[in-house]
Amino acid sequence: MGTVTAHPVERHLLRARDLADRAYAEPLDVPDLARAAGLSTAHFSDRFAAAFGVTPHAYLLTRRLERAAALLRQTDHTVARICAEVGLSSVGSFTVSFRRMFGRTPTAHRTAFPPAHDHALLPECVTRLYGRPQNRSSREDPRVADP
Repeated sequence: MGTVTAHPVERHLLRARDLADRAYAEPLDVPDLARAAGLSTAHFSDRFAAAFGVTPHAYLLTRRLERAAALLRQTDHTVARICAEVGLSSVGSFTVSFRRMFGRTPTAHRTAFPPAHDHALLPECVTRLYGRPQNRSSREDPRVADP
């Protein structure tokens, strides 16, 4: 019988985890995740850690740092900009957390990978042409009929 009552809470925990995965770049914190789960912050934190093996704060921070690592490899955005893009506000705390997770600073992580443009197998002009949106709504697009 105990597992019957646990299922709704588990769904709520999944809803909170999905929110962290989806909205990590927003100013999201543990009380926001607890609200999404419909639980008090303390009860939510205990249940989340029991279900997923990590605290909600650590889970959200991990999502943010993983995304930051990808942005460092794939863009030329500054470390400060990436910090903000993943929902963190302190570059110092970001750097400390990043080093703790990846064993090097964000800048060292970036230099360990070749620049993103080195991966392109096509000329840049072709990449730009086909990287443009295909569904244009301007009158200069011949696929759009005049009214």
